Amino acid sequence: MKIVIAGAGAVGTHLARMLSNDHQDVVLIDADENKIFRWGNELDIMTLVRQPTSVKGMRDAEVNRADLFIAVTPNESENLACAMLAKQLGARQTVARVDNYEYMKPENTELFQKMGIESLIYPELLAAEDIMTSSRYSWVRQMWEFNNGELLLLSVKMHDAHPIYEKEISNKNNQLVGHTLKEIGIAYGHNFHVVAIKRDGETISPHGDERILPRDLVFFMTTKDNLAEIRHLTGKDDYPSVKNSLLIGGGKLSVRACWKLAAIHDSVKIIEPDKKRTEELQSLVSPKTMILEGEGYDVDLLNDEGYGSTEALIALTDNDQQNILACVAARRRGIRKTIAQVENLDYFDMANDLDIGTIINKKMIAASHIYRMLLKGDVDNVKMLTIGNADVAEFVVKAGSQVTKKKVMDLRFPRGVNIGGMSREGKSMLVNGSTQLQAGDKVVVFCIDNTLRKLDKFFK
Repeated sequence: MKIVIAGAGAVGTHLARMLSNDHQDVVLIDADENKIFRWGNELDIMTLVRQPTSVKGMRDAEVNRADLFIAVTPNESENLACAMLAKQLGARQTVARVDNYEYMKPENTELFQKMGIESLIYPELLAAEDIMTSSRYSWVRQMWEFNNGELLLLSVKMHDAHPIYEKEISNKNNQLVGHTLKEIGIAYGHNFHVVAIKRDGETISPHGDERILPRDLVFFMTTKDNLAEIRHLTGKDDYPSVKNSLLIGGGKLSVRACWKLAAIHDSVKIIEPDKKRTEELQSLVSPKTMILEGEGYDVDLLNDEGYGSTEALIALTDNDQQNILACVAARRRGIRKTIAQVENLDYFDMANDLDIGTIINKKMIAASHIYRMLLKGDVDNVKMLTIGNADVAEFVVKAGSQVTKKKVMDLRFPRGVNIGGMSREGKSMLVNGSTQLQAGDKVVVFCIDNTLRKLDKFFK
């Protein structure tokens, strides 16, 4: 598949690397010669120093042969212009990054399609939705919702005592640690599936004899009705409900996040050091949001305004290290729910070692949205997990597809693929080996080690 990417910034280069690793034919264009030179040397892609809105530049990139054109420069107007231009020159599909919330409203979808833009991405809005979902419960590391929240994929840390915390966390109430998945199934029935385990930096697809160990990050697929059982079995009954959230950093992501959080939390506070920005924020945030001027690492300010009444600390500055340290400090003071924006992929392992909580990465969130367009099967949703070398996709089963012809146990999926749950006629349910999929089912599939593309033949 030929893919042309306009913009060699953080999102564009992440996409170029990911798609190159997936053996796609990638062309990266940007007007900045230094950026193009760097990525041309590092990645197995074609690079061009061209202005993305130039007709000649587009033709040099052969957009007329492009299966997908992706406009992700820092300039919204430039993205819209070059996406429309690419479509007129023959690109099959186009997607553009925007920063305007109004453009994302459903009533405007047809307008942009008429302009030649099949899809818009607003990374801050997508990230804000992930922040809202993951901040609902202090005991959940990360959560993904399907079928209007009736079907859930969640990750939970199996804690043991950790030396950096003032307050020790133990597994004394955890009824899963030390037991195999087969034993757990016999003892507690089949109200949930363990679809993956992350251990020592590696994400594994577990079998019945796999034993859950301390420090494991366990991925559960379940229905909403069984959420309380997982909380109890993992020893998290004493974790508080999240009613108040404190955001560090007053950037665009915090603005979008505060509107989402205001819908589920009693109060939301934002700490921002720049006086001019705090004044701007007053007209941008939700009425529930309080703006505080100060540094996110000011312990006195946090003690006065944040820690005592906060169940969730969310660090969203442009500085990854500051975000990570803010979460470490918050957890030392007993805040169980912490979320950090970490854009440098090299910091992921460090963040996990420090057990900072949920990681938000806008590049991967945007890439998930775009990657869905590359799949041939009917896919409603794709998530590339920041905390594991894994993807989650929601496939719609087509009549006559391979998955309708055999039971799940006989489908011979690639190694590392695990179907956790599905929705049928609006009802959510878990999937087991004896399940027979039907046309119209929406199936949630967990995939490890870049196996997602291998599923196309089963669902198309």
